[in-house]
Amino acid sequence: MGFLKGLFGKKEAPKRQLNHPNHLQKGDIISLDDSFALPEQLRGQQLRVEGINTYEYQRKQLCEWVLKGHGNDSLCLSLDEDDETYLAFSIKLPRSQVEQLFDLDAFSEIFEEETHAELEVKETPAALTGWLGERYHQVNFAQFGYFHRADYRGMRPPQDEGMSSGEPFESYLLLDEEENRAVEVEVYEGGDTDVSLTLYRPLSDIRQYWPGQL
Repeated sequence: MGFLKGLFGKKEAPKRQLNHPNHLQKGDIISLDDSFALPEQLRGQQLRVEGINTYEYQRKQLCEWVLKGHGNDSLCLSLDEDDETYLAFSIKLPRSQVEQLFDLDAFSEIFEEETHAELEVKETPAALTGWLGERYHQVNFAQFGYFHRADYRGMRPPQDEGMSSGEPFESYLLLDEEENRAVEVEVYEGGDTDVSLTLYRPLSDIRQYWPGQL
C-alpha cells in the first residue's frame, strides 16, 4: 500500500526558484555580503521583504522592495538598470538629519529649474557611515510620476478616467562624483517631501535568497 500511495499519491509542488532580485516576493529573505564596503545596516544582514511598491513613470515602471532586518531601520531596494544592473539600497532621512548634512540654502536650489544644484556634505554621522559621498551634483529635475503601494510587475497600474490611481510626485536626483551614491528627493501633493540616501552596489552583494512561501 505504501508503494502504491507513493506511486499515485499527490506530488509535492516544486519549490519556487529564487536567484535574482526581480523574483522577490513579500516574505522572502535575502542575505547580504559582509564586506566593509557596505554600511552597517547592510553588512552581513538578513533582510526580509515586508512590502512591494511601484513607481510609475511615463515610459517605465520601477519596483521597490521594502526590507526589514533585526534593527529598527527600514530600507528600500530597487534595481538601477542601464548597461548593467545594480542594486540600489535606500534609506530615508528625517528633516533634522537633512539639516545636519546639507546647507539648506544649497539644498533649496534643487527645486530651481536650470540651476543644477551642487551639495557638499557638512558632516557624516556615525549612523550614516558608508551611505554618503562628499559632494553631489544634480542630474534630474522634476521627473513626474505616480507612487503605488502595490506590486504591479508585468501589468499596468489601474487607471481612473485616464488618470493613475497612485500618488503623484516629482522626483529630483543628485549623484556623487563616483556616481555610486545618490540623494533622491520626492515631492508629493501638498508639499510632503521625502529625502533618501541611495547606495548602488553589484548584484553579487546578495549572497543568498530564501523563498518565504511556495
